[in-house]
Amino acid sequence: MASPITGAEARHPRLAELALALGGFGIGTSEFVIMGLMNRVAADLQVATADVGYAISSYALGVVVGAPLIAALAARVPRRALLIALMLVFAVGNLASALATTFWPFVGLRFLAGLPHGAYFGVAALVAAAAVPIDQRARAVSRVMLGLTSAIVVGAPLATWAGQWLGWPVAFAGVGGIALATAGLIRLWVPPQASNPQASPRRELSGLFKRRVLGTLGVASIGFGGMFAVFSYVVPTLATQAGMQETLGPWVLAIFGLGTILGNLVGARVADRNLLRAIPGILAWCLVVQGGFYFAANQLIAGLIFVGLVGTSMALGPALQTRLMDVAGDAQTMAASMNHAAFNCANALGAWLAAMVIKAGADWSASGLVGAGLALGGLLVFAADRRLERRSRLRAAAA
Repeated sequence: MASPITGAEARHPRLAELALALGGFGIGTSEFVIMGLMNRVAADLQVATADVGYAISSYALGVVVGAPLIAALAARVPRRALLIALMLVFAVGNLASALATTFWPFVGLRFLAGLPHGAYFGVAALVAAAAVPIDQRARAVSRVMLGLTSAIVVGAPLATWAGQWLGWPVAFAGVGGIALATAGLIRLWVPPQASNPQASPRRELSGLFKRRVLGTLGVASIGFGGMFAVFSYVVPTLATQAGMQETLGPWVLAIFGLGTILGNLVGARVADRNLLRAIPGILAWCLVVQGGFYFAANQLIAGLIFVGLVGTSMALGPALQTRLMDVAGDAQTMAASMNHAAFNCANALGAWLAAMVIKAGADWSASGLVGAGLALGGLLVFAADRRLERRSRLRAAAA
């Protein structure tokens, strides 16, 4: 559960959330901008465009490795100090990326930049949730996540434009500047929180062995994958099947981003009302809209509408983050951080499965069917987890 709030924690929660969201904006921009600058990076670093995918994978690997590692090693570090340190590491990773002159060092620096990603979002969610009443936790988390969703709509397109006109290093240098500004604003606006003297790496790592934590992370790793199955191939899908001009690609991504913002806000409100009904309800919604994209993608207007609807799948984010707070027990930082590692696993899983189906000869829009299947998989994992939870309670009552 969220930790009790103090007077200092509750005094200016919106300013604290703004500072935390700015960090999310920088992280989201850094994660997505490289997809629009692949040709530029490849040309300058003298590699094939496809090879730049190693840099994308390296960043995602950094997220997966960094989340549990930092959560365990920094178990006793006060949360505000940890957030500042994470932003400084993120700044160094991006500023150094901008200075890279050869490819493999650039790949390594993208790994470094990815290390703070999961831990930052996890700790930021805990700080935001601790500053509001317990029935408003999901909405506080969603306001922090607005930084990430806004990056899809604004940050990544602007950074891509700047990188195309001024050179790709400018995009990463700009992200580094945002990270430094975030560190300063966190110092100003986020109240200090005392470290937990009982925290330890072993205690945090115990969260990885809690059944309900693993079940929730399983829902995230599978259920979220459908959104990425569609998103990864949405531009070539509409260009091939609906005759869309590829110059409209940035607008497609902006529509998707607006959907993520809407889903993030609405999903948080629904989760605060009834969390355990919200999660399966959102997954069912994901199944419908992602499956619907398969049928809508042959018509441009209908396809664009469903792109926005697929973006609303982001509603799952604050719901799962809040669920992890409830089931993590003493391993709050570990569980919250691993949610974003699971998010990146879902990214890889969805894109890979959709690619396999398309390469097998299916239409590009079959990514929607892959998405629907993953949403159904997440729903089944959640149902199984809840069934095991009820059985455990019945055994405990009987004992």
